[in-house]
Amino acid sequence: MAQVSLRNVSKVFPGGVRSVDRVNLGVENKEFMVLVGPSGCGKSTTLRMIAGLEEISEGDIFIGNKKVNDVPAKDRDIAMVFQNYALYPHMTVFENMSFGLRLRHLPKKEINQRVSEAAEILGIKRLLQRRPKELSGGERQRVAVGRAIVRKPMVFLFDEPLSNLDAKMRVQMRTEIHKLHIRLQTTIIYVTHDQIEAMTMGDRIAVMKDGVLQQCADPIFVYDKPKNKFVAGFIGSPPMNFMNGKITKKEGKIYFDEGKVRVKVVEDMYPKMLPYAGKEVVFGIRSEDIYDKLFVSEAPPENVVRVNCEVYEPMGSEVYLYLNTGKHTFIARVGAHDRPKVNQDMDLVFDMSKVHFFDKDTEETIV
Repeated sequence: MAQVSLRNVSKVFPGGVRSVDRVNLGVENKEFMVLVGPSGCGKSTTLRMIAGLEEISEGDIFIGNKKVNDVPAKDRDIAMVFQNYALYPHMTVFENMSFGLRLRHLPKKEINQRVSEAAEILGIKRLLQRRPKELSGGERQRVAVGRAIVRKPMVFLFDEPLSNLDAKMRVQMRTEIHKLHIRLQTTIIYVTHDQIEAMTMGDRIAVMKDGVLQQCADPIFVYDKPKNKFVAGFIGSPPMNFMNGKITKKEGKIYFDEGKVRVKVVEDMYPKMLPYAGKEVVFGIRSEDIYDKLFVSEAPPENVVRVNCEVYEPMGSEVYLYLNTGKHTFIARVGAHDRPKVNQDMDLVFDMSKVHFFDKDTEETIV
């Protein structure tokens, strides 16, 4: 079984810099786990500690049922795919893919069979006699993945493997790696700073910030129920809109008052919002939960806000509207039929059943 378990794992560099801070994470057998976060959050360092390429400062790492803190990288039964492919330029594709097997002195027949099978899966059989300089970026990435596949490891580790590819090739390779996981039925831990990659590929995603694991769950749960403001703002494209304002109470109803706009909090949220009456909070709403009042048949008047449309950005099937309340700017994502005039006021409807509130001081989710 290829479970991976990190128990209070930390990495402290000289000078006391904590790159990874007491991370607890369990990766199940055959799971596709994505570590995601901004540059410098500690995700690649975490992956390198799992691989044995970086020494652990504190905690324990288990692969299967074996503690591997002191096990050399070559004996951990893992295969790693790097961001820069790490191919030998003087070797052919076949030689690159078979290099690790030859070091292990496997029979020539078995080496040929493993390379042929991997090349077939990845669609690169025709490239086996070429050298890396004769390949495109996407082809080099396939070779790097193929070199990992032929080893038949317990765990695959991917360190931002698509970041050097163009946008179209990234989408294609994203799909290929996802299909590969389904076909091989093996454990994959994948590092990326791209939250779209994380959302579309992972069975679960682990969001990191400043070396600390913020939240780990399936992508839709993280999107719908972020644990804090950082996760809410990092996961989603465009990112969640945030506004500072005060919770007010009037005639038994609770409102969020931003200063220029005021909207009514739905009654289901009252129990958690009542303690914040008279206090500052952070209001969050995703761009797809904002609608043009012209296209809403029954809009509750207390959820209608008047704003100025500063920029209209057509995206094909939808439109991004960059809006201003007079105190805050935010983005609405609406249908392509919606064509408001720039620098004119318009009425929008907030779907208050989809909004989020965060504690202004701790930035933890209230509701």
